Amino acid sequence: MTPRIAVLGSGANGSSIGADLTLAGVDVTLVEQWPAHVEAMRATGLTIRMPDEQLHVRPRTLHLCEVATLREKFDIVLLLMKAYDSRWATQLIAPHLADDGLVVGVQNGMTTKTIAEVVGAHRTMGAVIEISSTMNDPGLVLRHSGPARSWFAVGALEGGPVGREEEVAALLRHSGGVEIVHDILATKWMKLVSNCTTLVTTASLGLPMLDALAVPGMRTIMLRSGQEALDVGAALDHPILPIFGLQPADLERSDEVVETLLDTLYRDFVLPGATTTVLQDWSKSRHSEVDDINGTVVAEAARLGLSAPVNSAIVEVAHRIERGELRPSLEVVEVLRRHIGD
Repeated sequence: MTPRIAVLGSGANGSSIGADLTLAGVDVTLVEQWPAHVEAMRATGLTIRMPDEQLHVRPRTLHLCEVATLREKFDIVLLLMKAYDSRWATQLIAPHLADDGLVVGVQNGMTTKTIAEVVGAHRTMGAVIEISSTMNDPGLVLRHSGPARSWFAVGALEGGPVGREEEVAALLRHSGGVEIVHDILATKWMKLVSNCTTLVTTASLGLPMLDALAVPGMRTIMLRSGQEALDVGAALDHPILPIFGLQPADLERSDEVVETLLDTLYRDFVLPGATTTVLQDWSKSRHSEVDDINGTVVAEAARLGLSAPVNSAIVEVAHRIERGELRPSLEVVEVLRRHIGD
């Protein structure tokens, strides 16, 4: 039988993946909490604009509130909700997951164990995602990085569904390159290292990623935040693993790992005008994933008796922005420096 697939969380990235799966003829349903977006997809379809092409599909869609009406169960659920929504979203879909079904956390942050706590490790698959896209209007996604410039990693937890990674990889290959990994937690931590350098730091300036990197002093702050994350990961016994298509030899020098990740990200995945998901959230007056990215480093460092002053400063600045005390601007560079003590 044809597997039934759900994309739970059909924002910019979820819609991009959902469009690719629909175009490929996969039995996929897009589930989304923004009512206007669902209605737009139902009325006129879903458009994905990329630098080299444009897709238009008519996907099967559900409002979040309509999940309770489902009678058939899904075989694979691709979870693309915000990291902080992982637990309740998994609880929502759990009654509609087949007994041997999988929930795949295609997200930023260390969400894999959270998903497993709800549906069990045997029905959980972890994933890393690298796609750049935005959505401001319902039914329309601007995808900066098409499938040729997108990347995923897939892996099971210990005690998880080892041997079923290819089922998930086969789906995600419609949207980008995919690697199957044996240590998904360490791989996701490596993505966390990369995210710590860029997601909140560039957003705090209110600039696209490329423009923010060029601001004097920012590259140093970005590298220091990533290095703190890498050091905390080492204290957690996470090995240094290649991501973004890199090879182990590319990361042999531990003192250059963060810089290599940053340069690879900007060279291979970041296009002019692309902004991070954090800046997109702030532009819509929404809470960001800062606590699930830089905040995770701060919390783990504190638990281990370590310090992470740069990430602590980034978290504090982000919270001030979300409280309305600061606005994303170039002046935030000096605020960060004062917090860090430079």
